[in-house]
Amino acid sequence: MKPYKNKINRIRSFALSLIFIGVVIMYLGIFFRNNEIIMLIFMILGLLAILGSTVVYAWIGTLSTRAVQIVCPNCGKATKMLGRVDMCGHCREPLTLDPTLEGKEFDVAYNRPANKKGSTEKK
Repeated sequence: MKPYKNKINRIRSFALSLIFIGVVIMYLGIFFRNNEIIMLIFMILGLLAILGSTVVYAWIGTLSTRAVQIVCPNCGKATKMLGRVDMCGHCREPLTLDPTLEGKEFDVAYNRPANKKGSTEKK
């Protein structure tokens, strides 16, 4: 299992990868210079990937302004937290604001709505 990262950083990494994917798609269009229609299709697909990246960056920017900013108890740096459980963006310390989850092993499934009811009933 790959290590879990902070949600905001994962979404920003996805948006950055969309930019690179869009540039690569546009670059592949250069190999079809003889057929303008195929080259145009590649250029438009690359442009759509880059525009999608812009939308994702705008979305995570607005989401980030509403995120709860907390100080990590491990490294002492401020980090933003989305959901009930998240990782520190600096040191990957598991964080939670839910007192019922303190001391439990980190699991991203705690952020799912179905588990909100289950974690309070199990107590």
